[in-house]
Amino acid sequence: MKKAIFTFLLVAVAGIFSASAQSVTGKWKTIDDETGQAKSVVEVYEQNGKLYGKVVEILNPAKKDSKCTKCKGADKDKPINGLVIIKGLKKDGNEWTDGDILDPNKGKLYSCTLKLDGADKLSVRGYVGISMLGRSQTWHRVK
Repeated sequence: MKKAIFTFLLVAVAGIFSASAQSVTGKWKTIDDETGQAKSVVEVYEQNGKLYGKVVEILNPAKKDSKCTKCKGADKDKPINGLVIIKGLKKDGNEWTDGDILDPNKGKLYSCTLKLDGADKLSVRGYVGISMLGRSQTWHRVK
């Protein structure tokens, strides 16, 4: 009986440590809100303690050479493939906040929060002003 309890505790502790070791970094497949189709792959990475995300693949062959024509500033007319769309998020507990996300189709910049939803889903919230005034997407980890 003691051996069974010890084994259960060992497995439970290992599960807790592996769950906390999950990271938002990696490649994520984005989904189009309107069509429900996979849209692109974004690589999320950490640099100098902050989180960034860059489009590394556009999945629709007709849009592979799209440019950010509606963007302002330094991103104006840059190719969307290779564009950094998540900028400067900081870790806050179990989520990343206080940064921005760019919608290259609209050329608009929104405040952003990222949070893992299990090991292979990423909750991405873009908003204006307060978090209630925005929308969320679920991105799926690329294996």
